[in-house]
Amino acid sequence: MRSFEAFKKKMLKNPTVKAEYDALEEEFALAHELLAARNKAKLTQAQVAKRMGTSQSAVARLESGRAPSIASLRKYAKATGSRV
Repeated sequence: MRSFEAFKKKMLKNPTVKAEYDALEEEFALAHELLAARNKAKLTQAQVAKRMGTSQSAVARLESGRAPSIASLRKYAKATGSRV
């Protein structure tokens, strides 16, 4: 079985796939930062959700990087002891 990295490298040789992948760079970066903040705070998604007054599934959606609202980002930052 091929590794994910080998598969990714092969797929990114396709200009159409590469363009779509590059278009998602900001979403990937946001998701990475949110996960890094939660990991630094040593919290689970459920713990962050409780601090935010929301559900674990809402935190999972935030961490997916899909254009969260500024209000949600502020709550997340407060819950993890971070800044927006």
